[in-house]
Amino acid sequence: MDVSEAALAVLTSADPYAKVRAARAAARDWRIGRLAHRFSVEFPDRPARPERPELLAPRHMPKRGKIGSEVNRIAMIHALAHIEFVAIDLAFDLLGRFGARFPAEFVGDWMKVGADEAMHFALLDRRLRQLGSHYGALPAHDGLWEAAGETAHDALARLAVVPMVLEARGLDITPATIERFQAVGDEPTARILRRILADEEKHVGAGTKWFRSGCESAGLAPAETWRELISRHFRGALKPPFNDSARARAGLTRDFYSVGCH
Repeated sequence: MDVSEAALAVLTSADPYAKVRAARAAARDWRIGRLAHRFSVEFPDRPARPERPELLAPRHMPKRGKIGSEVNRIAMIHALAHIEFVAIDLAFDLLGRFGARFPAEFVGDWMKVGADEAMHFALLDRRLRQLGSHYGALPAHDGLWEAAGETAHDALARLAVVPMVLEARGLDITPATIERFQAVGDEPTARILRRILADEEKHVGAGTKWFRSGCESAGLAPAETWRELISRHFRGALKPPFNDSARARAGLTRDFYSVGCH
């Protein structure tokens, strides 16, 4: 089996636990040298999805209340689990779709990211079950995969939008989310989110590293190119507060996002 076949096996697994197993198997097989650094298959426009959760447009999602009640905490954890579930596919689509354009180290980095996302999802789903729920019990929004569709033919655009905007936003908002769970006495969830935050910093770092590398290979100025790609391919707004220290540790310095944020 080659890298692209292993990545495709992740994307075509609809069942959440099958997807987690496929992600872990791919990362393990790459680590021990079982996968050829070869790219032989085409990737689908959309990955396979389970029957539940029901996927809604973001504007149709129910409003979540404050997490003081268990119902609202479950809703928040479910939303976070869905983000991590989609992030599994985003990592493996990135390495399978664009890996041939980069050195083998690129594949290794994104295999690790994909395995991390699978672990994050499994931790959050286990927490949901401890609270009497499970992934799929509530609707989830279908906007996360739009970034993949928008950047399906441009490796630099994918790196700019997914790790350097979407995951970087996690660096900005997760510390406050951790504090909210701690404030209501939910230390088990806060502990999971601290682990996710630490890993997200590494993921943003991988995205920034390979974005810079790709720009240098093409003779492009990284910060200016990032801003141009974001204005073209990202429909949301880049607005503070920014976790400048975590972003800087990941290599995403202020010269990228402090100018022309929209």
